[in-house]
Amino acid sequence: MNNELRVIIVGAGIGGLTAAACLLGKGYRVRVHEQASALGEVGAGIQTSANAVKVLYALGLRDELEKVAVRPKAFEFRRFDTAELMHRIPLGEQHEQANGAPYYHLHRADLHDLLARKVHALDPDCITLNARAEGFEESASGVTLKLADGSRVQGDVLIGADGIKSAIRAQLLGEAPVSYTGDVAWRAVIPVARLPAGIMERVSTVWCGPKKHAVMYYLRAGELMNFVGLVEHGQPETESWTQKRPWEELKQDYQGWHADIQTVIDAIDRDSCYRYALNNRPPVDNWSTPRVTLLGDSAHPTLPYMASGAVMAIEDAAVLARCLETDAVHEALQRYQRNRLERTARIVNESTASRGLYRIEDEDEMRRTFQEKNLTRARSEWLYTYDPLAVPLV
Repeated sequence: MNNELRVIIVGAGIGGLTAAACLLGKGYRVRVHEQASALGEVGAGIQTSANAVKVLYALGLRDELEKVAVRPKAFEFRRFDTAELMHRIPLGEQHEQANGAPYYHLHRADLHDLLARKVHALDPDCITLNARAEGFEESASGVTLKLADGSRVQGDVLIGADGIKSAIRAQLLGEAPVSYTGDVAWRAVIPVARLPAGIMERVSTVWCGPKKHAVMYYLRAGELMNFVGLVEHGQPETESWTQKRPWEELKQDYQGWHADIQTVIDAIDRDSCYRYALNNRPPVDNWSTPRVTLLGDSAHPTLPYMASGAVMAIEDAAVLARCLETDAVHEALQRYQRNRLERTARIVNESTASRGLYRIEDEDEMRRTFQEKNLTRARSEWLYTYDPLAVPLV
């Protein structure tokens, strides 16, 4: 391992910070450049299965995670009007025993804060804010990150972790084909104190129905309820997570749905309803040059229908750090993407396909389809069992 390797990371989101923490822990010189003026994340929930939690534990975050996380008992898929249970994926102790780590529900801002504090503890000067990337220049001996203020940053390897609007991806891959899924996503977070006691077990409930579905689960040690509504919408919107829309439109979208959904929607702050478009970007077969690579949504933008976008970014970070530890830069980046392309493409494609499963109109057909797919077996066989810290790298 070359501990003198200078690593530049663009983007201080969950993927970028996980990569920084993994690499700093191995002794590399790491600099993260973030365009925002302050570190922070949006108020939304994420789900992290054992395959990602193992990485977070390896970073020493176990105790802090336990303070803010929720350990759900199961995924439940219910019919939108009757609440009939269509399928149940056990989580809780069963997930931990089978996969070696728990399944967590986390507030995105809580996880981001833990990662940022970890990076700062390893290197207080690691993160530079107000640093918007515009592109890079690459040579046989190194890579230069070009920033919007005219400054340049020299390094040996550059990691683009700057999301779906990545400047690094744009230079590497050009204009990526984007297609509107037909869905917009509502998101809101509700204090549990506003809800009736026991409105929902500690599970992640996917309410399935015609032309839309909704997901609800607890956050922040059970203090908050996360609500995500995925709704067919004729007109695409921006992909901004900070775009507010009228509460009345959310209420109208779920008119006639189960009383529990109505109760949660009624408890949402009228000025805290966010809605954005969901666009599909097909997987690519290369995201690296000899000294530049991509990570997370920059590499494989993923729709939220399998709740695995953040998980894939965390996995990426761990695998990339392992590759850089054993190979020269060019070989390391090729090994990294060789070991990630197929898995992340499967996540992207199955996430896209899951949308249809949740929207089946006929009740009998939905029951049959859930039974035939057996999501419990399918996800246990390949999704949750993966260990980014130990999987053989080919």
